Amino acid sequence: MTIPLSFNQEFLCMFDQGDEEGPFGPRYNIVGGWRLYGKTDADALRRALDDVVVRHEGLRTSIVRDADTPHQEILAPGPVDLEIRELPAEPADRDRRAEELLIDVEGGRYGVTDPPLLRAVLGRFDDQDAVLVLVVHHTAADEVSMQLIIRDLAALYAGHTGHQPPPLPEVTQFQDFARWERERFAPDSATAAKARAYWREQLAGGAITGVPTDHLKSAGIEKTTAVHRFQIGAELTAATVALARSTRSTAFMVLLAAYQVFLSERTGVTDVAVPTMASGRGPRRFENTVGAFFNFVPLRTDTAGCATFRQMVERTRTTCFRAYAHELPFGQVVAEAPEVAAPFAADDLGVFAFQVFQFPPVEREPAGDLAYSEIRRRVLSQAVSTDIPDGAMLQLAVDAAAGEMVGHLGYNTNIYREDSMAEMAAAFADSLRTTVATPDAPLRRG
Repeated sequence: MTIPLSFNQEFLCMFDQGDEEGPFGPRYNIVGGWRLYGKTDADALRRALDDVVVRHEGLRTSIVRDADTPHQEILAPGPVDLEIRELPAEPADRDRRAEELLIDVEGGRYGVTDPPLLRAVLGRFDDQDAVLVLVVHHTAADEVSMQLIIRDLAALYAGHTGHQPPPLPEVTQFQDFARWERERFAPDSATAAKARAYWREQLAGGAITGVPTDHLKSAGIEKTTAVHRFQIGAELTAATVALARSTRSTAFMVLLAAYQVFLSERTGVTDVAVPTMASGRGPRRFENTVGAFFNFVPLRTDTAGCATFRQMVERTRTTCFRAYAHELPFGQVVAEAPEVAAPFAADDLGVFAFQVFQFPPVEREPAGDLAYSEIRRRVLSQAVSTDIPDGAMLQLAVDAAAGEMVGHLGYNTNIYREDSMAEMAAAFADSLRTTVATPDAPLRRG
């Protein structure tokens, strides 16, 4: 029986540029890093990595794009490539060296045609302190999947080193999600019809708000994806969290409202539509499934008539809740409102997606003889990173342990310059100070 593509996989096919560029190219990856405390057995780690690939079909799935009917093909399990690197043993600056290892791995090329789609690098400072970097092609995993992979890997590794591993939950495979999704959003589905009607009305006459580029897309400049990172201090972070609490919102809603105000100021457009990534995971039975579930969601809010930022947060909160209640794959959204995607084709505009992550304090999670601590705080900019297929991505990580936010602005270098992205990040931080910190003051215009 042919396994259908998920709607996310179908969406990625819209940007297909072959196996060397774009969403099926060797730089379209998701990367995570963890500090490992305790003596790491490399052979046991290899066996555990291989077991993860057996457990999760998504890590050995090929998207067959050159067929009359594009589909998924599940491949047999294969060994995971584990590279071991010796890192400088001096105790100073180990956090920085761990981040530099992540940057180096993120700049690598890992083809979608070379399964399994999970790879690992183990960097060892000494016998008791190491860095584990996991790389998964982004067609096979999302942010939630990375947490599932490390959870399962830790348990399986403990079993391979003679410990009683914690029990792992039963897994529903990604192909089952694709079939469920096809039924859920079928043309004759009443729920899907209601969602299509909502998005048709919500996006009528509007489009994603594009950001003017530094270079025309047609200029043919060689493309990489770079990252500019910046920090937002404790006082402004605390104000963001407090405002979210007082408005019965999330930090994402507050920060999205601030970004919409900033974008309106920068472009002169009051009718702002910002794309974000929803989890798209569906029912609870898929909560332990590894796969690329994320869904592109355009959130449209009119800034006109908002006298204060608090009013803008309330308006944004309503936009978010209505969007969440009418979930629809982005490809079907575009079918209902084709003009929404116009900036993707514009020669002088780029699309900036927006995401917010909230992290609780980092803790060392024990499993067998090892303790795992995720590397979340990234502060170093980099010239080459994992690929963004088109445009840019602004991510804000609310770090509870440090009491601050770290910004990640990834951008395509063929259309944006490093200095203009640094200026944009600084300008956004300035706008944030005049909105979040003073939510009841009159909104600045222009």
